[in-house]
Amino acid sequence: MRDVSVTDIAAAIERLFIEANFELPGAVIKGLERAAEEEASPTGRAVLQELLENARIARVERLPMCQDTGLAVVFVEVGQDVHLTGGSLAVAVAEGVRRAYKEGYLRNSCCDPFTRVNTGDNTPPIIHASLVAGEQIRIVAMPKGGGSENCSEVRMLTPSQGIGGVKAFVLDMVRRGGPNPCPPIIVGVGIGGNFERSALLSKEALMVPFGKRNTEPRVAALESDILREINGLGIGPGGYGGSVTALDVHVKMLPCHIASLPVAVNIQCHAHRIKEMTL
Repeated sequence: MRDVSVTDIAAAIERLFIEANFELPGAVIKGLERAAEEEASPTGRAVLQELLENARIARVERLPMCQDTGLAVVFVEVGQDVHLTGGSLAVAVAEGVRRAYKEGYLRNSCCDPFTRVNTGDNTPPIIHASLVAGEQIRIVAMPKGGGSENCSEVRMLTPSQGIGGVKAFVLDMVRRGGPNPCPPIIVGVGIGGNFERSALLSKEALMVPFGKRNTEPRVAALESDILREINGLGIGPGGYGGSVTALDVHVKMLPCHIASLPVAVNIQCHAHRIKEMTL
C-alpha cells in the first residue's frame, strides 16, 4: 500500500491545466505541420501556418492559445494499492482547477445552465475516476472548448443501420459543424455500451495518441475510412475550404444490448489541449 497526499494531486492538476492551455502536445504540432504540407488549398495552408505560429507564441510567451480555456475535464485512474491521505479526491481536483484558472489567468467558462451566472473559478470540474491495478495515480487534464463540444452528440441507431449508419452519423455531425468547431478537428467516436457509456467512450477516444489505429482490424479500417471521407468534405482549415478537415479519427467500441446501437461523436478543435501526469 502506497500513501499519496491529495495535496500532491491538487498541485498536479494545477500544473496540468496551465500547461495544457499554454502548450500543444508535440504530436499535435507535428500533425499540424504535416497537414500544412499536405493541404491542397493555399488559403488552408495559410490558416495552418497561422495556427502553428499561434501555438508557438502561446508556448514562448506563456499565454493561452485560445480565449476559450475550456471546461475542466479530468480523468483520474487510481491504483487499488494507493491510499489517499489528507482529504477528498474530488475536493483536491476542484482545488487544483480553481488554482490553475486563477494563477494561469485563464478564462472561467463554467456557469449556471439557465441564469448563465459564472461560478467564478471554473469549478466544478468534470471528473471521471476509475480504480485500476497498481500503486500509481494517472491524471489526464483536458480543457474542453465549448465550440467543439457543441458539435458533439449521442445518437441511438438501430442495429440494422450497422457500420454504414455509424459512418453516415459521423459525417453528418462534421458536415453540420462546418467551421464552428475550428477545424482541422480531431474526432472521437464511441460505439456500443449504452447511452452514457458511448458518450464517455467518444471522449476517451480523443486521448488516443495521434496516428495510432485501433488494435482490432475492422475498427482500425473504420477509423481510416471515416478520416478519408471527412477530409473529402472540403470544409478545410478554419472552414475556408481545403483537403484537411480532420487531423485524426479514433474509435473506441464495446458490446451493446441486442436491441441497440449507441453511437457518440465527440469533436475536438485543432487546439487539442491534453496533458497527463503519473504520481
